[in-house]
Amino acid sequence: MDGLLAFSVLLLIFGVGDFVSSKTKAICSTMFVSSVILMVGFWVGLPKTIFKDSSLLAMGSILIAVLITHMGTLMSIKDLVQQWKTVVIALAAIIGIGVFVYFAGTPILGKDYAVAAAPPIAGGVVAGIMMGEVAKAKGLETIMVFATLLVVVQGFFGYPIASICLRKEAKRLSKELKEGKLNINDKRDATEMAATSENIDKPKKYLIPALPKELQTSSILLAKLGLAAVLSYKISALTGNVVNKYVVCLIIGVALKELGFLETDSMTKANSFGLAMGALMVVIFSNLVSATPQMVLTLLWPLVVSLTLGVIGIVITSIPVGKVLGYSWQMSLSIGITALFGFPGTFIISQEVANAEGKTEEEKKAILDEVLPKMLISGFVTVTIASVVLAGFMVKMM
Repeated sequence: MDGLLAFSVLLLIFGVGDFVSSKTKAICSTMFVSSVILMVGFWVGLPKTIFKDSSLLAMGSILIAVLITHMGTLMSIKDLVQQWKTVVIALAAIIGIGVFVYFAGTPILGKDYAVAAAPPIAGGVVAGIMMGEVAKAKGLETIMVFATLLVVVQGFFGYPIASICLRKEAKRLSKELKEGKLNINDKRDATEMAATSENIDKPKKYLIPALPKELQTSSILLAKLGLAAVLSYKISALTGNVVNKYVVCLIIGVALKELGFLETDSMTKANSFGLAMGALMVVIFSNLVSATPQMVLTLLWPLVVSLTLGVIGIVITSIPVGKVLGYSWQMSLSIGITALFGFPGTFIISQEVANAEGKTEEEKKAILDEVLPKMLISGFVTVTIASVVLAGFMVKMM
């Protein structure tokens, strides 16, 4: 397929997803709608080389680390410390998936399916690859395909649930804002507050002084993000990759923003965030080329059963734990359900819901600032860390 045409078709599909998301107030998210269009498209003749032909796949693969580092610039050390409850809820959800899918799934689907299902449901790509490799080594070809398909289709369960729950949470937050229980000013960072009020202390001073405005060009801002991502990869390698490189990217992004080396919301300031997100979505959707109608029909029953059991496992653990920790059931379930999609879905859905439910720019920002840190951190905990640990445990049971 011609490169420019492939690029335009993909962005058109994402645009349709944006349109449907806007009209349904994020109940049908951009990622869910785009996933359906692409999968059906491949079945009726859309070239499976479209991702590669568009050049967005290669770009997205490189920009994953840069984007995650950028995500770190949206948070502070204070935010991360404050999110310990989110981490606990996310870990509870992973335990719920592993225990419930295995014990409830074994009598229904058989041990091989139950063992292979839990890690991909709890995380995604890496966990799915781990289970698929073990299944292949044991000659379990059907189980290998099953693990791959789980990675491809699990978002179809996760995106709608997350959108509905976050929409309810956004309505609750909006009501609290109107009642004065949630102060918009509390959601504004120190620099913004200092710039808009004479009664607030001066902006925070950083160890590394900010560059002059004339040097804060797109190239320089992106170069600093790139260097930070490279540093993250090196640090991860020093640990023998025990600490995932993307987790390090997030931590380094937060740390260098706190030191002053990276600017807050760096990619937006570099006018490159929109294209980068489009490229990253291509990386996520590239798995859809392997989901043929025959594969889906053959494995439809175990897919639906295992994902349903996974969702039940999330519900029966994340909601009670969240209640004990003082979170609403909507936010608790949203945190747990991030296991089914992770980043960038955690960011995209949070933005969609805030834009759909917020009536003013300040209200949209207040809602986003309340849900985004929880969704980002929970996504990294479930998909990047806990699911890989769970896979490492369960491969020994296959």
